[in-house]
Amino acid sequence: MGISEIISLSFRTLRSNKLRSCITIAIIALGITALVGIVTAIQAMNQKLTESFSSMGANGFTIRSKERNFRLGTGGRGIAVTRRGQKQEKRSNLGQPITLQQAEGFRSLFHYPAQVGFTVSGGNMNSVATSARQTSPTVFLFGGDENHLSLHGNEVDRGRNFSSKEIADGGAVVMLGYDVAQKLFDENEAATLGRNVRIRNIPFRVIAVLKTRGTTFGFSRDNMVVIPYKNLVRNFNFHSFTIGIKTTGVTSVEEAMGEAEGILRNIRKLAVTEESNFVLERSTSLADRAINSLRYLTAAVIIIGLITLISAAIGLMNIMLVAVAERTKEVGLLKALGAKKRWIRMQFLSEAVIISLAGAAIGILLGISLGNLLALLLQTAFVVPWNWISYGIIICTIVGLAAGMYPAIKAGNLNPIDALRYE
Repeated sequence: MGISEIISLSFRTLRSNKLRSCITIAIIALGITALVGIVTAIQAMNQKLTESFSSMGANGFTIRSKERNFRLGTGGRGIAVTRRGQKQEKRSNLGQPITLQQAEGFRSLFHYPAQVGFTVSGGNMNSVATSARQTSPTVFLFGGDENHLSLHGNEVDRGRNFSSKEIADGGAVVMLGYDVAQKLFDENEAATLGRNVRIRNIPFRVIAVLKTRGTTFGFSRDNMVVIPYKNLVRNFNFHSFTIGIKTTGVTSVEEAMGEAEGILRNIRKLAVTEESNFVLERSTSLADRAINSLRYLTAAVIIIGLITLISAAIGLMNIMLVAVAERTKEVGLLKALGAKKRWIRMQFLSEAVIISLAGAAIGILLGISLGNLLALLLQTAFVVPWNWISYGIIICTIVGLAAGMYPAIKAGNLNPIDALRYE
């Protein structure tokens, strides 16, 4: 009996027990669906994170103030000791904002060949209104300069960027995010530019509508407006400036970061022994940290998926043992006709492997489909986890062999005379 005949006989046997075969395949498919589906979803999240946080490119970095670490018992203050041994408190230099003067001083002293821009946030509880319409009070307000769009991956859809005079004077002009423009003006209205809007009852003239950037985890990146940073400082509440720097190439980022840190330390009058009270972050570091945190989730999912597959293997072995008991007379007849032990073993093993691979195929297709539902919601590219497709096939083959081995050996060792007498 050849391999093709054994496989053909295995398929006929499985078709003759459709309900049992389908239930077993479903058990395997469920484990693979959970494993491949969640891994696909995590890869979609990784892809979206990389797209969202790397708008400046690999050759950019930002400088922001370092948050204060509060400590119990000192109220967030450091302790200094005087010459007389008396303790006195001093205010920690952490949490101090980067001021307008410090940001402008930095730009005047930073001569490295790079693009430098400012961003300052006015919060996300702002409302923008025309004489006829008004947005919900959920609009992000940013103050920026002429380099803000380039450093944050924004592009102008209609209109123009800030002029040097508008930046210097803190002009009452605004660039609307795509969603804000859609809410305030008709989609086919050509006269959006030059119209007046009010942000917290302060008038601004629209000079641009930005291209859409989509959403990230359900939050729109187009629900925002940008005004000159001096206007924001003059009229709105803010905490600290963020300085964005974009170098000419990836290889020069580390050198630029070193020079930037030295200049800002001098501006903020930090002693040599003091740690920097600001943070330098590469544009890809946020995405890297988020992706690293997802690795723990991936490990947990793999463990859960493997436990599910082990349970499926136990169920498959149980069903194969039942099949051996039900087909004892059939095995005895085959042996009486001259079938060898290894042929019997091969038949039962092939049945187990076919069931496992069928479950793998269904589970992989379902897993990819379910995982990409998240990719669709996140508006990112279709994800196919090729490595986990291979792992799934290998794992299910091993599961089939492991689950079918003992029943196959048991069937092969049946005595033909006892088997024919079996009731």
